[in-house]
Amino acid sequence: MTIGNNVFLGPNVEIYTATHPLAAEERNKGLEAAKPILIEDSAWICGGVIINPGVTIGKGTTIGAGGVVTRDIPPDVFAAGNPCNVIRNLA
Repeated sequence: MTIGNNVFLGPNVEIYTATHPLAAEERNKGLEAAKPILIEDSAWICGGVIINPGVTIGKGTTIGAGGVVTRDIPPDVFAAGNPCNVIRNLA
């Protein structure tokens, strides 16, 4: 996990890098992997956000409270929801 400079994290933010196979047979073997997460400079991650493995949150982006980030979010946008979607540009 890499967190840039001047990143704000609200309360109860959950950042998950671990991932497991979806198929029960494979999962029962105890397999586990990790995927990187990148939160770029000056991002604001509001309270209760969940960040899933393997995503990048772009520079200057705000993620609204309770958002669930399941894919990359570009720089300088406001994104929210479950799954998290871009609502508007900030630049």
